[in-house]
Amino acid sequence: RRAQSDKRNNMSKINLETLEDALNEIKKLSEEKKRNFLETVELQISLKNYDPSKDKRFSGAIALPACPRKTFSVCLIGNEKHMAEAKEIGIDCLSADEAKKMKKNKKLVKKLAKKYDAFIASSTLIKKLPRLMGPGLSKAGKFPAGISNTENMQTKIDELKSTIKFALKSKKTMCLGVPVGQVNLSTEDLRINIVMAVNKLVSLLKKNWQNVKRLYIKSTMGPSHRIYGF
Repeated sequence: RRAQSDKRNNMSKINLETLEDALNEIKKLSEEKKRNFLETVELQISLKNYDPSKDKRFSGAIALPACPRKTFSVCLIGNEKHMAEAKEIGIDCLSADEAKKMKKNKKLVKKLAKKYDAFIASSTLIKKLPRLMGPGLSKAGKFPAGISNTENMQTKIDELKSTIKFALKSKKTMCLGVPVGQVNLSTEDLRINIVMAVNKLVSLLKKNWQNVKRLYIKSTMGPSHRIYGF
């Protein structure tokens, strides 16, 4: 395990000591100032040598080894088999007919997109969805992940819950943030998640590390700690 994580770290330009100090500080503060909810640890990224209005938009996703979220709501748009499965594990679901009724009402689709963190759809339906519902879910960046009849739904949902996405929210911003864990994860798990997330981000950027100005980590209520770009 150690050799494997060392290998992962070698790809990164982050000083491990700086990262561990920041993580220890975040965890210590969360212990001292107990909140009535579980704080999320977020990686904040500031870019450089990149023009969001002209340069090619980048986007990508990675499933992290330790799940970075506590709450994550999923909705299924599915066939009968999948709807029965979803009800069994307590997942909200919509039939194709219910989805179809939303096409003429953009506000309903917008409301639906806001209500859930992610969507899954039966793979038999996925190609028909834009025609059935219109482009609302795509516009919200929440186009469903496909699920086949042979896949395990709970496994699929757990994978979505562990996946973080990188994308700039508008053509005017050079900053983005992603969740990389919660304060109750071990320092080691947080460290591995952060290094993997950073390496993935860097691989998406045209000039790799030359596009990264600064990196920070912070808990929901805590101060920012710079881990790169001094």
